[in-house]
Amino acid sequence: MKDRRYVVFDVETPNRLNSRMSAIGVSVVEGGQIVRDFYSLVDPEQPFDWFNSVLTGINEETVFDAPSFPELWPELKPILSSGILVAHNASFDLGVLRKCLAGYEIEWKPTVKGVCTVVMGRSLLPGISHKLNDLCDYYGICLNHHRADSDSRACAEILLRYIESGADPDNYIRTYRMD
Repeated sequence: MKDRRYVVFDVETPNRLNSRMSAIGVSVVEGGQIVRDFYSLVDPEQPFDWFNSVLTGINEETVFDAPSFPELWPELKPILSSGILVAHNASFDLGVLRKCLAGYEIEWKPTVKGVCTVVMGRSLLPGISHKLNDLCDYYGICLNHHRADSDSRACAEILLRYIESGADPDNYIRTYRMD
């Protein structure tokens, strides 16, 4: 478990389709600590919904000079390929990643191993809310919610708290389809 590399990530989306990302944050956990952070705005090449822009603070102007997903992929691919993927509500974030790859006809791998910290938390801490902001309050973790860099870092901190309490993320690994 201590030797594992966990690639914790979070995406923000521009609209209710959830088929493109407008930002991605990644925090890499290795040896029981966060060893790397990565963040980028992403030009989704799709319109923004008002709700998503208000929630995330990201709109057309914000991503004007940002790379598109295909432009960012050569940098993202080695990071995301380097360990077990982890997200808070992993089916959402992995679903957005899968739809981005498919929408741009980018081939990656047919499946990935992933851990969902919501599922993990519900097992480890029954009876409390498992919303990211509530868990951050519970653990005293700083959070600027719905900002991909802050959300991925907070999720990594939560994962570390779970590991420190004796939980083994390997017991929560699931295979997610990416094609």
